[in-house]
Amino acid sequence: MKNFVYNAQPSRVVFGAGSLAHLEREVELLGARRALVLCTPEQQRQAQMVAECLGSRAAGIFARAAMHVPIETAREARDEARRLGADCAIAIGGGSTTGLGKAIALESGLPILAIPTTYAGSEMTPIYGITEGGLKKTGKDARVLPRTVIYDPELTLTLPVSLSVTSGMNAIAHAAEGLYARDGNPVMSLMAEEGIRALAKSLPAIRQRSDDVDARADALYGAWLCGTVLGSVGMALHHKLCHTLGGSFNLPHAEVHTVVLPQAIAFNAPAVPEAMSRIERALGSAEPRSAAASLFDLARDNGAPVALRDLGMKEADLDRAADLVVNNPYWNPRETGPAQRCEIRRLLQNAFEGTRPE
Repeated sequence: MKNFVYNAQPSRVVFGAGSLAHLEREVELLGARRALVLCTPEQQRQAQMVAECLGSRAAGIFARAAMHVPIETAREARDEARRLGADCAIAIGGGSTTGLGKAIALESGLPILAIPTTYAGSEMTPIYGITEGGLKKTGKDARVLPRTVIYDPELTLTLPVSLSVTSGMNAIAHAAEGLYARDGNPVMSLMAEEGIRALAKSLPAIRQRSDDVDARADALYGAWLCGTVLGSVGMALHHKLCHTLGGSFNLPHAEVHTVVLPQAIAFNAPAVPEAMSRIERALGSAEPRSAAASLFDLARDNGAPVALRDLGMKEADLDRAADLVVNNPYWNPRETGPAQRCEIRRLLQNAFEGTRPE
């Protein structure tokens, strides 16, 4: 047993079908009286439902959350929260909306209550990301961790199957990298493996029947576990690649994670055999396959994209992406600095073409 440090994140989780009914109680427990409801333009109906549940505690709706949290949008939302006298932010949606709530909390300290409708996992982390001038900057701050998270599988029933799969792959990425994190620990490894297992089981079931509440609950359970891992230990090359591709080339977040994950895992596999064994066990393949190949197959076989070119990435931009990654690398079990630029460029080429790892 290796030495480790375990630091639990202070958050409250309310889980179960129909748990949105507890919203007013949870806002009251936060000591809040006026809540600003955040959402994307596409989720205004759900935001309105939340506002109706809150009644007089609803201060208003800000429906302009956007992917990668542009700093301009963050400033607009902060100003609106001040104007309305909001003392709490409720983020209903995926990572974009939760990220917007975090941007408000970072400056104002307002408590966040998150209601995830995807499997992104951001709601369980003190990590924030804001895009300014074409670069996504990330950081950690305890103020941005949602105080309460309501996981209601019924709210995910309308999540399109295609987005359900890519969002689930995004969550798996958090757990996969958590298994070889520099600051990992046995508790997070248990949660990571269980999270991968739950999502690998549920995603094919959701594709088969999108209104399967039990499968949706399994996926949300897996997302909670994977998000907890993301919020508790450091991430590595995979997340650096995705932050670069998303922030600098405006590619869709969950889809980028889906495409890049098998390639990043293949790159790191020689350095972390124990982590690879745990991923393979969690994925439960009936035939012997590497962790990277199994992840690729899970995405491909459930209709998810496996090539960056299908997401709008231009091959001419791969060189710049490689430079951005190696010139400011995250810690990784294999070196990923300027000396490894050719290998990272090759990884990006494989991701661009959708090459199945061995």
